[in-house]
Amino acid sequence: MILVRARVVAACICCVAVIGLSAAQQQPGEAEIRAIVAAQASAWNAGDVETYAKHVAPDVSFTNLFGMVIYGAPAFKDRHRQILTTFYKGTTKHHSIRRIRFVTPDVALVDIDNEIRGVTAMPAGIDVPANGVIKSQLMEVFVRRNGQWWMEAFHNVAVK
Repeated sequence: MILVRARVVAACICCVAVIGLSAAQQQPGEAEIRAIVAAQASAWNAGDVETYAKHVAPDVSFTNLFGMVIYGAPAFKDRHRQILTTFYKGTTKHHSIRRIRFVTPDVALVDIDNEIRGVTAMPAGIDVPANGVIKSQLMEVFVRRNGQWWMEAFHNVAVK
């Protein structure tokens, strides 16, 4: 009888664990975050800085591909306005979300395979890739406040 009860308890624990995994894979907010990331790529491709930065938090922390660190939404917009009108003008951005991990129901880490295609110029001292494609790993940290997702951090690292 004790063995039967132990097996029933073990089966219940397994069921709860499986249900928990399914719920974790389908977190509320995941579709919203995926839509924001897709909209970022579309806005980049259109050269639309305002839409690109629409979900940037006021105090965002931004580290770009070149190691430059910038704080605040106005600086984030200014930097993207600069690059989208100079060396990245006319390029296209392609995002592929590798993983969304909810640290809490209102905090998500988003790992993105990021490509900028059509690169023909770079800042002084940086080589233009022969194929015109820059690949990077992008991590965006989203926080939900009052039902709205905000990007609090944007960290971009080149793939070598």
